[in-house]
Amino acid sequence: MQLTKKLCTLLFFILLCNCRTNQTDKNNKLAEVQIPRTENEGVVGANGMVVTAHPIATKVGLAVLKNGGNAFDAAIAVKYALSVVLPKAGNLGGGGYMVYRTAEGKKGALDFRETAPAAASRNMFIDPQTDSVMNQKALLGHLAACTPGTVDGMDQIHKKFGSVDFKELIQPAIDLAESGVAISDYDAWYFNRSQPQLKKVNDSTMLFLKEWKEGDSLVQKDLAKTLTAIRDNGRDGFYKGEVADLIIKEMKSGGGIITQEDLDSYTSVWRDAIEVDYRDEYKIISMPPSSSGGLILAQLFKGSNAYNLKEMGHNTAESIHVMTELQRRAYADRAEHMGDLAFYDVPMDMLLDSAYIANRNATIDLAKATPSEEIKAGKVDKIESLETTHFSIADKDGNAVSITVTLVGYFGCKVMVDGAGFFLNNEMNNFSIKPGFPNIFGLVGGEANAIAPNKRMLSSMSPTIVEKNGALFMVVGTPGGSTIININYQNILNVIDHGMTMQEAVDAKKLHSQWLPDRIIAEEGSIDSLVAGKLRALGHQILVREQLGRTEAILVRKDGSFEGAADNTRTGDAVAAGY
Repeated sequence: MQLTKKLCTLLFFILLCNCRTNQTDKNNKLAEVQIPRTENEGVVGANGMVVTAHPIATKVGLAVLKNGGNAFDAAIAVKYALSVVLPKAGNLGGGGYMVYRTAEGKKGALDFRETAPAAASRNMFIDPQTDSVMNQKALLGHLAACTPGTVDGMDQIHKKFGSVDFKELIQPAIDLAESGVAISDYDAWYFNRSQPQLKKVNDSTMLFLKEWKEGDSLVQKDLAKTLTAIRDNGRDGFYKGEVADLIIKEMKSGGGIITQEDLDSYTSVWRDAIEVDYRDEYKIISMPPSSSGGLILAQLFKGSNAYNLKEMGHNTAESIHVMTELQRRAYADRAEHMGDLAFYDVPMDMLLDSAYIANRNATIDLAKATPSEEIKAGKVDKIESLETTHFSIADKDGNAVSITVTLVGYFGCKVMVDGAGFFLNNEMNNFSIKPGFPNIFGLVGGEANAIAPNKRMLSSMSPTIVEKNGALFMVVGTPGGSTIININYQNILNVIDHGMTMQEAVDAKKLHSQWLPDRIIAEEGSIDSLVAGKLRALGHQILVREQLGRTEAILVRKDGSFEGAADNTRTGDAVAAGY
């Protein structure tokens, strides 16, 4: 039986079941656990693990692994499935990053981040009359969109690592788009809350413009046609031909600036991953620029080597104070020094130099908070968004893939390409529109991340892999805007320094600080009043927030099996499945 037939049979079974249970029940029902697991562990599998933000996408990826595909094959199938079942973030019109580790131990990264169109200019979102930032134009509507990178990224992954015919990997997504998927209550809530903005930039006949309820079927015929074009023509099915014509037509209808030349010239970039040692046994492997994530994580872990966080304890005033001070310094470096490597000489060696880290640590006072204004001048009054998605995959041979993708805001710039069925990104806001002015995540930037034609905008996405004594140990990532880096940092610390299982680490409540604004964002339940009081006495301001991140992660257990941890405690439909 061919892989396509097996996948279609599996998907038909999935689509028959429209019910939604709580997250723990979903994990247990989807997993094929063959070995014992403890009460506090996630899903356990001996031969492979897939963790994504949607149960159907997880099933699609697991079917690929079961039928002989590798982690890279599964990642491609998952990515295209997410473009159907998670339209607000899993996309064709956006971009992202992959960090990988092969079974032979080779590591690397793929940057399929979007690029600014050739017609983009440095001050395109600054009012020439008032010198004020026209932020809404960089958020909503056609001008906010950059050239998409997702399809090119999947094409390059398949050419380099694929072992299964591409048509078989994308077919499940086509079937899902054509047949429809039953939406969850979470989906319905998101679709309905988006109506006002969707109406501003789309024709009234656009399929999302209706009131949704749990169990409604989401049928996406236009998206199925686009996916079919990609299936039959590969990269050219998106960047050329009818789909490309529809993108250009959409741009012209709304004042966008993406051209056929932009689509023709787009290419993803293979990069060396950022690697840094932690606690002698461990190596943190993460994404280099155009992401800031890997560099900041590397700085955080090199800085953490100087402190006994295990002895300080999990989420104590002492450990939170140290983590916050490290985060403030790393995020200050982000604003000053990080951008697209093709346009800016990011001083990576300096930022990761042991003497430089030691000098930064030397300015940390364990008895009081350092005001962010003393680290770097600036002012911010924004908080973070969560509209990104991540998935982690490991196969029986030891290949591991960590991929994070985004449209930036939920449904990106809210523009659906008429006739093509997918939303475009609003990545323009991830540039530094004006030096010292914050983007939607409250992140301040400078000239290193200024708008320029064909440039990749800076990101906080941080797909990460961890080795222990040279062997695969962890695959981790999360959505969360500027909080992504610190959530990954804490998930890894929770396992290494605080002895948690992967599921415990993922479920544990998180905290975040990003230099500016000068405060700690504490997830509800992360600290009690006593710890909060001690932090305030040290000079910290605290803002409580309902949710930080939605992690999908994998841990290699001592017996060599995998523990998959989907976030069970936060809003969403994430699921882990192994076999």
